[in-house]
Amino acid sequence: MRQCQFIRRVARVHLMVALSAMACILSSPSALPQGSQGPEAASGQLAFNNACRTCHVVREGDNRLGPNLNKVVGRKAGSLPGYNYSSAMKEADFVWDEAKLDRFIANPDEVVAGNNMKPYGGLASKDDRAKIIAFLAQSQ
Repeated sequence: MRQCQFIRRVARVHLMVALSAMACILSSPSALPQGSQGPEAASGQLAFNNACRTCHVVREGDNRLGPNLNKVVGRKAGSLPGYNYSSAMKEADFVWDEAKLDRFIANPDEVVAGNNMKPYGGLASKDDRAKIIAFLAQSQ
């Protein structure tokens, strides 16, 4: 009987040590995506998550409701293979740069009338747009 109790106690101690070590590792800055980035990159990712991530991600090949935005700066509008763009976006004759992205994020219909970004109507905050664009530019 005493031996069983001893084994249970040892097993509990091992479990507590393992869980504590895992919590320590997972809470370290290197384990978290934003922790390894500077504060500007983290705020850009946060702004992107708040305004864009419902439909978009920056992971290459991962198209969601909207196309992935990996390497969007320098890409021709409506040209990402494997995504079914609206006719308006396919026919848009420009390459995404920071100025065009700023205008589009502020008011998509003004830049490409007939796009499929509904119900998104734009982001008024110039500061948040700048953070998002910096975040997208770093994903190059």
